Amino acid sequence: MAVYPGAVDGLSDSTKQQERHYYLLSELQTLVKDLPSSFQQRLSYNTLSDLALALIDGTVYEIVQGLLDIQHLTERNLYNQRQKLHCEHQALKQELARKHKEALQSCKSHNLALLKTNQQGEVEALEIRVRDEQRMMDKKIVAEMDQKVIDQQNTLEKAGVPGFYITTNPQELTMQMNLLELILKLQQKESQSGSI
Repeated sequence: MAVYPGAVDGLSDSTKQQERHYYLLSELQTLVKDLPSSFQQRLSYNTLSDLALALIDGTVYEIVQGLLDIQHLTERNLYNQRQKLHCEHQALKQELARKHKEALQSCKSHNLALLKTNQQGEVEALEIRVRDEQRMMDKKIVAEMDQKVIDQQNTLEKAGVPGFYITTNPQELTMQMNLLELILKLQQKESQSGSI
């Protein structure tokens, strides 16, 4: 029987993949021990084996890193928007205080009580406006971050990473965060050892 070079290569590739799968599975089993026991119990051998299979070629690492980069950019952008709004509010308060001080200096004593009442109303109106705009900004930030989570879940599900699907269940979200942590720790370990 003749041995074809391609057949031997295919066998060695299959063996290499099998070895890599066992290595990844073993590393995941070690890393899982650092998780809370409630999550350890939910990560079955099959789930870890499927996760190891998904990680074999390194594509999932690249996807996770891309998602992290996008998340960090989004967080920075949202933080900057909130800071900008805060600065605008501070400027409005300072301008109002300056305007009030000038008005008090030029006010006749018989109009002082009326002026102070009007100024107090302006301060309260500005505080309400600031509070409302901050609340709207915070709602926008939460909505955008929620959308990022959904996008990440969807991307990882489509990439075939076990345990990822679109959900808002807090327990499932925590499980997904733990899975991501495992992936990131394994990626870090492999990049330090030069495996990937």
